[in-house]
Amino acid sequence: MTYRDVASPRVLVWACTSVGARMPVAMAPLALVFLVRERPGGYALGAVLAAAYVIGEIVGAPVLGMRLPPERPRPQLAVGLATGALGFAGLGVFPDAPSLVLGAFAFLAGAAPAAATGGLRALLTELVPERAVAQALSTESMLNSVIWAVSPAAVAGLALQAAPHIPLLLAAALMAASVTGLWLLPAGWKVDDSAGGAWSGGSLPRLLLGAWPVYVMGAASLSLLGLAELVLPALLEQRGIRVGWSGPLLTGLAVGGGLGAFLYGLRTWPGLLRTRSVVLMCGTSLCVTLIALIPNTAGIATALAAGGLLQSGALLTRNLALRDALPPGALAAGYSVMYAAAGAGYAATGSLAGALLKVTVPSTAVLAGVALTLALTGIGWWGEVRRAGSSARGADAVVVPGCVVEGPAPGAEGAPIGGRCDAEGCL
Repeated sequence: MTYRDVASPRVLVWACTSVGARMPVAMAPLALVFLVRERPGGYALGAVLAAAYVIGEIVGAPVLGMRLPPERPRPQLAVGLATGALGFAGLGVFPDAPSLVLGAFAFLAGAAPAAATGGLRALLTELVPERAVAQALSTESMLNSVIWAVSPAAVAGLALQAAPHIPLLLAAALMAASVTGLWLLPAGWKVDDSAGGAWSGGSLPRLLLGAWPVYVMGAASLSLLGLAELVLPALLEQRGIRVGWSGPLLTGLAVGGGLGAFLYGLRTWPGLLRTRSVVLMCGTSLCVTLIALIPNTAGIATALAAGGLLQSGALLTRNLALRDALPPGALAAGYSVMYAAAGAGYAATGSLAGALLKVTVPSTAVLAGVALTLALTGIGWWGEVRRAGSSARGADAVVVPGCVVEGPAPGAEGAPIGGRCDAEGCL
């Protein structure tokens, strides 16, 4: 397994477009905190605005993602990104607006472009051979890690050295620029109906609902990132550390995530996907717990970097598990629902942290968020075990070109999906 199949000019164009579309997403939560932190109750208000932004993503991703036509998604993606740029521009142009107005702009900025993540991921898998999908997803995760590494430092630097609204104006410009990149990418992605990609009119929601354990663990995997990002400035103040360190520390988190994604794509790892997810999530939770307990900057930085390394692997197992759980034709919608579920985990921990910051110290808010994450992880793991058991009880021999597999039916973890094989065996 190598990254050679991913290294192509088409993937480079995709990467540039993704930077414009996704960097504003990475910038938004911390930028919203800095935008209002000088107001009374600023940190709590910032968490609420970030939650409004993520709720917009949660609403927009499944609603818009399920309506993406595989053969021609470009116009819908372009309109969504352009509208999202307007939402960010509203936040940057009217930074002193009432809280409700800022919340409305944040919701719009999150909802309008929310289908872009699923659409761009589907386009990426269209650009590489089937055998290189795992490496493509690892590359996507590494790119996201670079984005998340640059974004916090850029937000903190611009907000503290220039003005709190400048990061949001930059986000608007980047998202608007990404619209141009869409026209340099394929118009859509192919759906192999003969491989199980088609469904009857009303069954897509049922297919997506059947993968709910994957979404729950996806929510858990991003909730810790939201917890660290939204509470870190207040936690640093509690420790007597300059709040400006929040940017560099979150950059360390993202760098660790990029390294973890690279390592994950280098080889095939043992164990079931759900087992890997639980192990990685428990390790990430331990790292975030240490952040709440360690009193010095170096210790917090180390724990954040280690947490990022483990968390990126957990996110990748969720994307791969979704490919196992859904037929090819439903994957773009599934990626959008996964994005919404991850946003739900982010919003849940962000809202919990914002509420707790009013009544307790930041370290206690972090520990409460970790407890919520572990609960989501346990529920998701139980659901995947139950779903795998149900599939195994109804299993028959699965025949695909060149392979005969006795075991789980298509859609169960580890089973062939849509009859796809490569040089290493059935996928």
